[in-house]
Amino acid sequence: MTSIPAPLKWAQRKDLVYLNFQVQDVVNPEVVVEKDKIIYRAETKDKQKYESILNLYGEIKPEESKWINRDRGAEFVLIKTESGPYWKRLLKEDTKYHWLKVDFNRWKDEDESDDEAGGGGTNFEDMMRQMGGLGGGMGGMGMPGMGGMGMPGMGGMGMPGMGGMGMPGMGGNFDDLEDDEKDSDDENIPDLEDGDDAKKNGDDNKNSNKE
Repeated sequence: MTSIPAPLKWAQRKDLVYLNFQVQDVVNPEVVVEKDKIIYRAETKDKQKYESILNLYGEIKPEESKWINRDRGAEFVLIKTESGPYWKRLLKEDTKYHWLKVDFNRWKDEDESDDEAGGGGTNFEDMMRQMGGLGGGMGGMGMPGMGGMGMPGMGGMGMPGMGGMGMPGMGGNFDDLEDDEKDSDDENIPDLEDGDDAKKNGDDNKNSNKE
């Protein structure tokens, strides 16, 4: 069966581009992401084949971009190389295609603030946390939902609610603990010499009794 372009919707922000290849029930999609090109190949359970080759209007960062394959299509969040003015269009060529449309549910005009998002109020940061990287749909920038090295929700190395090394809230104070250890070490310990003298005296008493 001949491959056809996959239906595609897109939106953008100053720093990223969102793509949604709307192909359902895909088996083993193939994805290639380059700094100025996206290649998407897929085959559905009913053997329909799709192939889309997108020559992008601008450049992106492949190593920071992410994608995920869902039941209702494949979603991409592509990080632009330079954050700034909106791209004039998605593709380098100024041509209209019937399979390419703007995703108005996720679109936000360039002059809109985040508070004026309206229908385009998609939180792409949350979306990226759910996505994998470009290594076969998983991996890439770090484990999804963990936001890189910091592990969101864990406050970095400190583990919120447990403080730093002292672990406040757990009733622990290492300074007090150290003092307690010193106090216990300073408790009276029998002098070895005294012990020997006591043994000697005991032996003398035994000898006197025998006499």
